[in-house]
Amino acid sequence: MALDTETRDQLIDTVSRFVAERLRPIEAQVAEANQVPDEIIRDMADLGLFGISIPEEYGGLDLSMEDECLVIFEMGRTSPAFRSEFGTNVGIGAQGLVMFGNEAQKQKWLPGIASGKIVTSFALTEPEAGSDSASVRTTAVLDGHEYVLNGTKRFITNAGKAGLFTVMARTDPNTKGGGGVSAFLVEGGSPGLSVGKPEKKMGQHGAQIHDVIFENVRVPAANRLGEEGEGFKVAMQVLDKGRLHIAALCVGVAERLIADTVAYAAERKQFGQPIASFQLIQGMIADCKTEAMAARALVLEGARKRDSGQTIVLEAAAAKYFASEMVGRVADKAVQIFGGSGYVADHGIERLYRDVRIFRIYEGTSQVQQLVIARETMKRGG
Repeated sequence: MALDTETRDQLIDTVSRFVAERLRPIEAQVAEANQVPDEIIRDMADLGLFGISIPEEYGGLDLSMEDECLVIFEMGRTSPAFRSEFGTNVGIGAQGLVMFGNEAQKQKWLPGIASGKIVTSFALTEPEAGSDSASVRTTAVLDGHEYVLNGTKRFITNAGKAGLFTVMARTDPNTKGGGGVSAFLVEGGSPGLSVGKPEKKMGQHGAQIHDVIFENVRVPAANRLGEEGEGFKVAMQVLDKGRLHIAALCVGVAERLIADTVAYAAERKQFGQPIASFQLIQGMIADCKTEAMAARALVLEGARKRDSGQTIVLEAAAAKYFASEMVGRVADKAVQIFGGSGYVADHGIERLYRDVRIFRIYEGTSQVQQLVIARETMKRGG
């Protein structure tokens, strides 16, 4: 649902002030502790951030894709770890339920997800199924009115605190590829479900990922999402939306980096003048700004097409591919312009440089996006 202009502007302004006043001042603290404080999570829930993409009848804000992207642009202006706290709830962790869930499933879980009382996780990736997501090996065997799940999922965001997992598991071992995969809603704490220790990561400290192990986990058949064999379809449709969301986040981080870089270049003096007066510095700033503007336009075009009901497989892949590569280049130039100060931890530039590296990997690597873009372009005849 698209908000009226006044309401949308109020929401964007509220999120912007929250980022500037509450989140940016504690970025270094969150990275050091590798944890977002509970009071901050409660504040994000009070703002409705956990439910921005969930229908109003279940307690969410039901934002249009365009409005969601505008919110995420603002969230990108701080450490991505904060957005990760609610990102799975509004994206891949809950959208399978929103798109494919039946009414009983929605009534049971969506209100808790929208309020932030239930944290969701999306369990697709495995040791042998990353970019090749159709090669899922986790099995789900029907036994009476329950499925029995066995297998291991890897690098699962928020698994340590998840109350609900959307799990992709193979229900038909005789069907290779995505056709034999089904989607399930699995409650955290289910007997036989265990979560590994948080992984040590290059960046985004404060946003934690874990292995999730299923050992004879019994899941009611009523918790299957859609029909048997529809799991891959669920995953791909969820990822289309997720890719636009991540692309919007990349744009926000890039805009933050550009603003910080311009402020620093105006203050930092070399050879008796601000480095912003040097044309080679200006050239880097110009490149960063132009690419960020192009990525923003790609994201908004894709969002508007999705809101109008169009298929956006190509648009979402292109936006995510360009934006995630773009923010890496912007972060690199920001370190260069800051010089030694960008390499040490004083300004947070080195932290963001590490944080943005993952954007080229999750929701589909850049190479997977290239394949999707090429395939869809050829389908459309160029």
